[in-house]
Order: sequence, then C-alpha cells, then structure tokens
Amino acid sequence: MRNLMMLCTGIVMILPGVAAAQSGTVEARVGRLESEMRAVQRKVFPGGAGQLVQPDIVAPTTPTEIPGAPVSSPIVDLAARVSSLEQQVATLTGQAEQNGFQLRQLREQFDAYKAATDAKLAAPAAATAPAVGGAVDGGDPAPIAGASPSRPLSDSRPAAATPAAAADPDRTARLAAIKRPAKGGDQAEEQYLYGYRLWDAKLYPEAQAQLKKTVADFPASRRASYAQNLLGRAYLDDGKPSLASMAFYDNYKKMPDGERAPDSLLYLGQALVKLDKPADACRVYAELTDVYGAKMTAAFKADLARGRTAARCK
Repeated sequence: MRNLMMLCTGIVMILPGVAAAQSGTVEARVGRLESEMRAVQRKVFPGGAGQLVQPDIVAPTTPTEIPGAPVSSPIVDLAARVSSLEQQVATLTGQAEQNGFQLRQLREQFDAYKAATDAKLAAPAAATAPAVGGAVDGGDPAPIAGASPSRPLSDSRPAAATPAAAADPDRTARLAAIKRPAKGGDQAEEQYLYGYRLWDAKLYPEAQAQLKKTVADFPASRRASYAQNLLGRAYLDDGKPSLASMAFYDNYKKMPDGERAPDSLLYLGQALVKLDKPADACRVYAELTDVYGAKMTAAFKADLARGRTAARCK
C-alpha cells in the first residue's frame, strides 16, 4: 500500500513538468510562427507592416464550461492558435507567390511591347532609299568652319588606295590629288573634312571608310553627326540605298541632339516617298516635327512642307 502511494505521488509530481515542457514547446512554435507571419505581411502588405493578422481561433478570456465536457486546457488553446497561424502563413505565402508571378507576367508584357515599339520605329529605316539631291539646309554638308575644301593641307601623303582605285589609273590619280588632313589641331574636324573632300570628289568607297572612322574615333565631337549624315549620302550616291537608310536612321537614333539628325530624318522621309511608302514618310515627318519643330529654320520648314505635300500627309 505504501509503495502504491509513493508511485502516485511521483506521477503527480511529474505531470506538471511534462505539461510545462509541452507548453514551452508550443509557445516556441507560436512565437516562431508569429515572427514568420509578420515577415510575410511586410512583403505582401507593405502598408500594414508590423500588424499581425489576428488568429481565426482566439483563446477565450474566461473558460466556458460545457455540460458533460472537460474545460479546455492552455495546451489545447495554444495548439488551436498554432493551427490557425499555420493556415494563415500558408495563405499569405501563396498570395505572395501569386503576386510575384503576376509581376513577372507584367514585366514580360512590357518587354514585348518595348520590343514591338522599337521594331516599328526601325522599320522605316530598314527600307531602301534612293538618292536625294541637295542638303536639307539649302547647301552641301558643311566643311570645317573657316576652311574651304580647296584649302591645302600640310600633310601631303595621298589617301590609301582601294581595290577600285588600283584597277583604275585615273581614279588612283584623283585619290592621290586629295591630301590627307594635317596632324595636330582638332583632329575630329580634320578627319571630317578629309571625308568630305573624298565625298565631294565622288570617291565614295574611300569617303565611306573615312566617315565611318571619324564617327568611331570621335563619337563625342559635334562633327560625328555631320560625318554620320554624310556617310548616308555617300552610300546613296554610291548606289547603296539600303546602307544609306540605316546610316540616316542611326544618326537620329544614336545622336538625336546632333546638328545633322534633323537632316537625316528629312532624307529618310523623302526616300520613303520615292519607295511609294507615303504613310511611312508621313510618320517620319511627324516625328521630325514633334522633336525638332521649334528649332527648324525657314529653309528647313520649306523643305519639310514640300516633303509632306509629296507624301500627301494630312
């Protein structure tokens, strides 16, 4: 009998410890889940950060006794809270994943729209363009200020011969008559002037190579826009309208603030009219007016008006 009483006493002493251990474990789970809930809420609902969603099941302040049923213990109440929190974490996590998926879809749609828009803008430039006579501003591409094409250059070395020049003695002589730019000074202007001289002498392959080199070597110079526009004209005069159209479009796209960017757009519009694409030409003219309308000279506006009339723009 005495042994039985000692055993009962031991069981009574152990039970509170077991209950306390279980309660501590559940409390730790509740704390961890509540911390996760806050983190998920900050991600899904930035405006409500720091406000924990109340559990669907809340332990009553005063235990309610149900006839014929035992009173709910703290461990049972904590377990109910844990289950509620787990369900809410799963719901919020699913919503966060859904939001992320929708954001990815929006980004992909925007990228597709941007690519389609760029393709539409580039389409007119991809079309071939016949030669257009005369510069937009009423004269040929401007040489260096204060220097005429006939000004002698201090460097007397002849220009490099091309295959066409090697097969044509007369062409070789014409190429040799053009002096290279002088060393020293503003090399961007010297190199542009050399390309201009080659173009003016109708040595188009040599002019194309020189003008491309000028743009590549001096992209920050104001003469880069001149050289790119003149490159397009050199291609046109050489019977390469496809390359010319790309050169004109590149001048506008890459150097929209360049001094010859408006000229390149107007050449492109006139070329599209020649290609029987007046609708595309009108779109180019509209872009030209929107971007450069406030900076146009009277002569430029007259050229634009003639172009719009030829294209029958509304």
